[in-house]
Amino acid sequence: MSYSRIDSHRVNVKPLASRKNKHHIDEIRIDPDAALPPVTSRQKANIAKVAGWIRTARAQGAAVMLAYGAHMVKNGLGPVVVRMMEEGWITHLATNGAGVIHDWEYAFQGQSEEDVRAHVAQGQFGTWDETGRHTHLAVLTGALDGMGYGESVGRLICDDGYTIPDRAALQHALASWTDHPADDEIMPARADLLQALVRHDIEAGYHKVIHPHKTFSLTGHACRLHVPLTVHPGIGYDIIYTHPLANSAAIGRGAGIDFSIFVNSVSHLDGGVFLSVGSSIMAPQVFEKSMSIANNLRLQDGLKPLRPFIAVNDLMEDNWDWNTGEPPMDNPAYYNRIGKSFSRMGGEMLYTAADNRVFIQSLCRQLGKSGR
Repeated sequence: MSYSRIDSHRVNVKPLASRKNKHHIDEIRIDPDAALPPVTSRQKANIAKVAGWIRTARAQGAAVMLAYGAHMVKNGLGPVVVRMMEEGWITHLATNGAGVIHDWEYAFQGQSEEDVRAHVAQGQFGTWDETGRHTHLAVLTGALDGMGYGESVGRLICDDGYTIPDRAALQHALASWTDHPADDEIMPARADLLQALVRHDIEAGYHKVIHPHKTFSLTGHACRLHVPLTVHPGIGYDIIYTHPLANSAAIGRGAGIDFSIFVNSVSHLDGGVFLSVGSSIMAPQVFEKSMSIANNLRLQDGLKPLRPFIAVNDLMEDNWDWNTGEPPMDNPAYYNRIGKSFSRMGGEMLYTAADNRVFIQSLCRQLGKSGR
């Protein structure tokens, strides 16, 4: 006997245009050439050291990965990070579900962020049609081409839409597979998409979704530049799960593909740099498992474990030097998950307490041109 569930198809969603947003893109956008915010002497020294690590890494062809939380997007740093990608300094981007959702909303309507307190009470938090609809359909269709969550949304932004295949073609492919089953990871994706088309009466063909503000989008530019952008969500964490189209199997598949892409990039961190900016849970948790897999494969090939440089930026003050080991249990720093996880990864770690606008803008200016 299965547990009782709610009927998610009864959720009433509204047009995104009817939502009042906290910020418009023009209020947050940061010009990469704008005057730099002030820095302390310690912040300046740390940022200079990180820039040196990145220059050395790129000179020898090693990866430089940037994992970030949604606040980096909401603080308007998209154009600054795009500059760093275009100059070849950043080779991989990774974020949580909110990081790509806010990025998409800004690209689509130039606005994002709602009043959570008011909307939860009204049963309206996250119940916006376009955000959930287009994200899920982008991921569902992207999986047919072997794309993960991040690349699927990036293609949606770059192409201003997605193409829904004919139902008959999906049915034929599924029927052929059942007659001759084979190892084919795309087959379940076809079944999930067909289910969505039938359940929600979605027509085949090209669905145009214009993104007037795509020049702001990290997700779109990453796709354009062929820089992997991976998304590492939690089921139920993000507003897209309030939508009747929500398909956890599809999101899980996209996130699983992205995790494999992330591990592949981690495997190129020999002499490379991992940047964690405003991501106190996703970045350290995903990184430590990825490091384990990468080292597992390296050891099978007769290689030594990875020892990357790890640069962490967040707002909390932390005066403990994690490179000397973990603090005692009576020290509050002992309970800092960022420091604890990253310090166990075998490489040198540097923590910088600063607003991410200070850290990213200053780092971009330090690096300049060009990392290619």
